[in-house]
Amino acid sequence: MNLFTDIAGVVADAIAALQAEGALPGGLDLGPVTVEPPRDAAHGDMATNAAMVLAKPAGLKPRDLAETLVPLLIADPRIDSAEVAGPGFINLRLAQALWQDLPRAILAAGTAYGRSVMGQGQRVNVEFVSANPTGPMHVGHARGAIVGDALAALLDYAGYDVTREYYINDGGAQVEKLARSAYLRYQEAHDLSVDWPEGSYPGDYLIPVGEALKDKVGDVWLDAPEAEWLDAVREFATNAMMDLIREDLAALGVHMDHYFSEKSLFDTGRIEDAIDTLKQQGLIYWGTLPMPKGKADDDWEEREQWLFKSTAFGDDEDRPVQKADGTWAYFAPDIAYHYDKVQRGFDQLINIFGADHGGYVKRLKAVVKALSGDRVPLDIKLLQLVKLFKNGQPFKMSKRAGTFVTLRDLVDMVGPDVARFHMLTRRNDVPLDFDFDKVVEQSKENPVFYVQYAHARVASVLRKAAEQGIAIDDCTLAKADLSGMTHSAELALARKLAEWPRLIEIAARTHEPHRVATYLSELAAELHGLWNRGHDEPALRFLQDDVATSQAKIALARAVAVVISAGLGILGVTPAEEMR
Repeated sequence: MNLFTDIAGVVADAIAALQAEGALPGGLDLGPVTVEPPRDAAHGDMATNAAMVLAKPAGLKPRDLAETLVPLLIADPRIDSAEVAGPGFINLRLAQALWQDLPRAILAAGTAYGRSVMGQGQRVNVEFVSANPTGPMHVGHARGAIVGDALAALLDYAGYDVTREYYINDGGAQVEKLARSAYLRYQEAHDLSVDWPEGSYPGDYLIPVGEALKDKVGDVWLDAPEAEWLDAVREFATNAMMDLIREDLAALGVHMDHYFSEKSLFDTGRIEDAIDTLKQQGLIYWGTLPMPKGKADDDWEEREQWLFKSTAFGDDEDRPVQKADGTWAYFAPDIAYHYDKVQRGFDQLINIFGADHGGYVKRLKAVVKALSGDRVPLDIKLLQLVKLFKNGQPFKMSKRAGTFVTLRDLVDMVGPDVARFHMLTRRNDVPLDFDFDKVVEQSKENPVFYVQYAHARVASVLRKAAEQGIAIDDCTLAKADLSGMTHSAELALARKLAEWPRLIEIAARTHEPHRVATYLSELAAELHGLWNRGHDEPALRFLQDDVATSQAKIALARAVAVVISAGLGILGVTPAEEMR
């Protein structure tokens, strides 16, 4: 059930009626026509821009067209009134019975309320986290993991077939550095003194890796040259780090559907196949790049190499894929990886990167467009930094990592629910302040607490009603008579509930899961407002002397709990049954 879709249908029928009688021309594009909540709730329940966007192509004045639409709109029994506002917007007030029926409809639908078929089963690959397997993940990775997981859940809720994917960066020089660092811990496990070179990974997390290596091979590699142990230690250490990463993600409630190894692209012909596909399109050529702006002539050496013509797809410059000596440029495995995604048949690709990857956006979009024949869109979400505070001071140090706060530190300090919700209270491209004290405080200024408290309040009402012998199962509540629900605070809560299906489709279309957190905060505020008014107005309390009246009011509260539970489920947060 989606009231906004229903009323949009009423508007579309009115437009069709005007076209049938010749008052409007046929063939008008109705795509820009919207039905949405008005900016000011005092103006009505919904508003449509139909007259504003159709007037010009119809050769009419917006207000004249709006006046013509109004009688047709109010002829529908679901619409009580329609008023023309401003240059031609139409504000609509719906029949009160619609709001009174909504809680019962929500309870009848249960978890299906708000779910959408918008995605039509399209296959979407969401790649996120993809931290280098060189150590434990930090707080920045936590934000990426939470945003990616919530986005995947949101898209699933909206009818898409979603794959959560982690790209293991195990093909570059950083994993050799990891191997050498693990080898130093292996030497320490044999009570040898070591010197840590600059750029190595001295965190305590490699101590158990060194011990495990000692248990596995004994002292065989102690005096062996690097060429004998490097590959084996690299694989051993990478696997150990990925086990650690999987454990940390699980602690946050994140589980990947697929892990893809960058190393699997090398020496297998997969990079060559991707590059050949671009060559066949005339998009790979032998040439030189212009000197970057700001570079001095003395600092720039012009060299010929194989280049991808990414400027043909909107990039700022063409990109190197292979050097003159035959080695692959950094971009080459990225091309092969995305070619693999295209070949796996995904309809959409979404990558979630840190803000430091901003320079890769245009080139990756260009190559996916080329490799897919412009069939598969790629959306790249960049995550801004998370700033940590405790006791009002910046919080930076982790004992385990040595230089940063790890994802596990975060989970251990505040729990996965608090971490997940708070990380989703801002857009991905906006910096986020995470204050360890504020995110756990019990106040309405803390959105995590405020939403959880709303759900817990409903749970407390249900417990008290059950103690009084009132039937509170959803089947019974869905049959309650809500015709007495006429107070403005109750109707405002019902109106906010009506926005849920529309919100899901907007958030899924824009790939913005933070919209769910914002909506839940607004819904919780409406519930708390109604609850607090009950202190002064007994008739608004959820438990009344009359059983039927109690059930009607509980039906409204229970509908709120259904939507909050669904929204928290998308965010990966467990609804609270009580607050301690």
